[in-house]
Amino acid sequence: MRNKILKAIENNAKVDIKDLAIMLEMNEADLANEIAECEREKIICGYHTLINWDKTEDEKVTALIEVKVTPQRGLGFDKIAERIYRFSEVSSVFLMSGGFDLTVIVEGKTMKEVALFVSQKLAPLESVLSTATCFVLKKYKDDGVIFEEPSKDERMLVSP
Repeated sequence: MRNKILKAIENNAKVDIKDLAIMLEMNEADLANEIAECEREKIICGYHTLINWDKTEDEKVTALIEVKVTPQRGLGFDKIAERIYRFSEVSSVFLMSGGFDLTVIVEGKTMKEVALFVSQKLAPLESVLSTATCFVLKKYKDDGVIFEEPSKDERMLVSP
């Protein structure tokens, strides 16, 4: 039952507890207790709103940075990952398999602001061997949400 609750909340964090209880055929109090338990156990780590910033007046740049690092003896990648995720510019850090070790997602107002973060804060860290920065040019789908549906071809069909 816990997985059904988590899936429902993941798809719509705004769902009313009363409606969710009906949907899942559960008692409201039991459902509330289960959700609270998931929050205490850090299974539910937060509730977020997904915003299409391109439709606002705010300028925002997102960059994915591939980072190669030297793991620290006895600590592996955890200590350097923690150092990186503590920066306010960083929204996500992932340990990766493949040609680099960490993917760091950074948000800033301009490409220059992100570039300065990389050159002044990230790259100089002792364990960082190299970085490669890719800027997001357009988001089509994020966190399971399609930002723009394809437009319908409204031209008239002409056949010979």
